[in-house]
Amino acid sequence: MFELKVVTHFAAAHQLKMVAKKCENLHGHNWKIEVCVAGENLNDAGVLVDFGELKQNVSEIMTGLDHNFLNELDYFDDHTPPSSENIALYIANSLQTMLKDPKIRVTSVTAWESENACARYVMVNPFSPF
Repeated sequence: MFELKVVTHFAAAHQLKMVAKKCENLHGHNWKIEVCVAGENLNDAGVLVDFGELKQNVSEIMTGLDHNFLNELDYFDDHTPPSSENIALYIANSLQTMLKDPKIRVTSVTAWESENACARYVMVNPFSPF
C-alpha cells in the first residue's frame, strides 16, 4: 500500500454553537490541512498519482473555503456546523469525488485549527465499496 500526503493552508472564520463560550463568538483560524490518499498500485510513471494533480484538486477545495465565513457555505448548516471535525470530513468527501482513479482513496484528512489542536477524519475502510 502506498500513501501520499499533501499539506496546505486556508484562513476562514466560523461560529460554533453549544461548545465553549469563546467558540460561540465569531472567530477565525489559519487552518493547516493534511490530506492523505492511498492505493496499492503505481501507474506507468511509477507514482500513485501525480503530486501536481493532487495538489491542484486540494487547492480547488481550499479556494472554496479560504477567506470565507464557513457558516454561510452551503455544506455547513445547523446540522453540520463548521467544526474542525466537519471541515476534515468535507475536505475528504470533496477530494474523493475529484480523484480520477477509483483505486485511489482518501484515507485521512487532518484539520489543524491551531498549532496544538486538530481534528482528524480517518476512513475506516477506504477500499470497501461505496
